[in-house]
Amino acid sequence: MNNQLLPLLAARVAAGKPLRVGLIGAGKFGTMFLSQAQRVPGLHVLGVADLAPERVQTALQRTGWPDEQYAATSFADALQHGTTYITDDGPALIAAQGLEVIIEATGVPPAGVNHALMAIEHQRHIVMVNVEADALLGPVLARRAAAAGLVYSLAYGDQPALICELVEWAQSNGFEVVCAGKGTKYLPVYHHSTPATVWDHYGFSAEQVKGGDYNAQMFNSFLDGTKSAIEMAAVANATGLTPQPDGLRFPPCGVDDLPHICRPQSASGQLAHAGTVEVVSSLERDGRPVYRDLRWGVYITFAAPDDYVQRCFAEYGLMTDSSGLYTALYRPCHLIGLELPTSVLRVGLRGEATGAPTGFRGDVVAIAKRDLAADEILDGEGGYCVYGKLLPAADSVRAGLLPIGLAHKIRLAKPVAAGQAIRWTDVVYEVNNPIVRLRRSMEQQLAGDRASE
Repeated sequence: MNNQLLPLLAARVAAGKPLRVGLIGAGKFGTMFLSQAQRVPGLHVLGVADLAPERVQTALQRTGWPDEQYAATSFADALQHGTTYITDDGPALIAAQGLEVIIEATGVPPAGVNHALMAIEHQRHIVMVNVEADALLGPVLARRAAAAGLVYSLAYGDQPALICELVEWAQSNGFEVVCAGKGTKYLPVYHHSTPATVWDHYGFSAEQVKGGDYNAQMFNSFLDGTKSAIEMAAVANATGLTPQPDGLRFPPCGVDDLPHICRPQSASGQLAHAGTVEVVSSLERDGRPVYRDLRWGVYITFAAPDDYVQRCFAEYGLMTDSSGLYTALYRPCHLIGLELPTSVLRVGLRGEATGAPTGFRGDVVAIAKRDLAADEILDGEGGYCVYGKLLPAADSVRAGLLPIGLAHKIRLAKPVAAGQAIRWTDVVYEVNNPIVRLRRSMEQQLAGDRASE
């Protein structure tokens, strides 16, 4: 039987059963997906949901969809005629007849968790673009989906799924993965960046910002280190790699230096231990650009298991460290939503995730950007109050630290000094909030597992 994606999709078309998918969230990632989805015969976007339906229309117009393709008056109409229905009702889309795969691309952690739980209830596979939700409760969602006979998957095209692919390649071929990660633009001062300072750090003019589709808080999440921490938590939880004790160090590193920098300290590298995740910076600490940086790409470093493989590294021209033991494989770019059909097809046609959590190993906790006063309301990822830091999940749970995914619209019960982690005991939260209960249950299970070891 031919198990390749396009023949499988062609067979579905021939049988009159296109793969029907729904998208929640018409931001940049979702718009990029829509651009390519119309070019994949047999992939039917049944509906697109966004709290601002006009944003969906703008996305479809921008990506060249014919007006008649999204003129459906209901989900039933869209199902009958192979068109697309626009709505502001995400739950209704999840429940729509004929839907097989739901893409969650809102970027809002609680919304992502709720949509995933609804999808499981309605027997829909889940492609989780919302890596914030994955970092918050992905291990629980993946386990529940599997128990229901469904697939929960990270989103191909986004860096975590691409990193997972590299890790799987290495491990499937018998290599020890020393480190896995991505590149970004980083300086230590960026941890204190806010939506008011983010454009200066990026070098964007007021005219550029005014004329573009820019979200200051979202962009700031990438700059202040939060997004990197969230993405590396997703990678750790999906691959079995363990975060370093003090999280990400963001060493300046170009592609030629990956085998030197991303090896353990015991081998003169900069990693606390092998089998971890790290994000490399495209800037030297003095602000100079790194030579041959990996700002938009992903990588792994891996080691030769013996002298024979080490000789093979040399014979086939792999770049290695000075010992010849450590080498690297990298991809210089990623195309985010333009590559998302890969996840949808693998999930919907082969029941195969493009990366999924297998355990709770990495966690992202909220760190105060400045001195915070009692009764202040935290404004979440990329905001003025906190940034996210990656830690081993066991350490964050042991210390009772607040996950960044819940550090939004929550009130401080006491002051927190700049640079300090915020604890559950520092905030006023709703004990019976369903998402809080799920998260606390996941933490308690980890604590219990560690106690029994």
